[in-house]
Amino acid sequence: MQRVESEIARLIGEIEYDEVTRLFSTLSGGKRLRAKLILKIADTNEKAPLLAAIVELIHGASLLHDDVIDEATLRRGTASVNATEGSKTAVMLGDILYSKAFTELVSFDRNIAKIIASSVTALSKGEMMDVKMAHAFNADEEKYLEMLYLKTATLIEAAAHSAALLADKDPLSHALYGRNLGLSFQIIDDILDIVSDAATLGKPAMNDFVEGKCTLPYIYLYRALNDDEKEKLITLHAKDLDENQSAWIREKMQEHKVIEKSFELAQKLSDEAMAAVKNDEQLINVLQTMIKRSY
Repeated sequence: MQRVESEIARLIGEIEYDEVTRLFSTLSGGKRLRAKLILKIADTNEKAPLLAAIVELIHGASLLHDDVIDEATLRRGTASVNATEGSKTAVMLGDILYSKAFTELVSFDRNIAKIIASSVTALSKGEMMDVKMAHAFNADEEKYLEMLYLKTATLIEAAAHSAALLADKDPLSHALYGRNLGLSFQIIDDILDIVSDAATLGKPAMNDFVEGKCTLPYIYLYRALNDDEKEKLITLHAKDLDENQSAWIREKMQEHKVIEKSFELAQKLSDEAMAAVKNDEQLINVLQTMIKRSY
């Protein structure tokens, strides 16, 4: 990971603009899940750290744009760039990171470059779907999971797929692993948004629903409610919730065990991913750590 961080620093330095360097230094690196995945799969390939750095720049750019779209003021517990510098600066910084990543991507084999580039198109499509879906309450699980795949899982899938090509390993099994890891990772995030406190999350609890997002637990809850309760849930959608309203949603989720049901799907996807790479203990450990995390 030190080499990945060095590559990231080199790429940012090559942009030759102090303002970009300053703004980038304020971003939290996060878990570097995609980079770690590439390093674990292609650990002996000398170009793996550069590929990991490129994917992390892309991920960072997507988060900058995501915060602007969501009008989020916090990112991993610290003020977002759009909150401190304005949305225009955040969007432009994201564009610079995307552009620099694509500039470096052309040094890789065409198949690898195409996989990563295509995932960014899918990611952007997923972001647009997410915005569109927030306009009204969504109870369609299949539609939600499609959006989740595009917005979150596709870049993780691409990271695993391209790393396997780099390391001359089975690309399809690693792509499946990455896809399911991405989906289960986001479903756990959906759960944590409800069950964790604001201090742990680094953002307000139940913020997804307030922003208009109907994540998996809310979709399962809607299915379980009677007609009057369904109507009540819909009226609370995309609104600031008071303590009584938040408590009602949590009580109903507990009553109908929707958190447990959501976790069951995350576990099923995780089990499928582990089966795809059953002889790789490192990748299995990544999944097991992810499924048990609390933030």
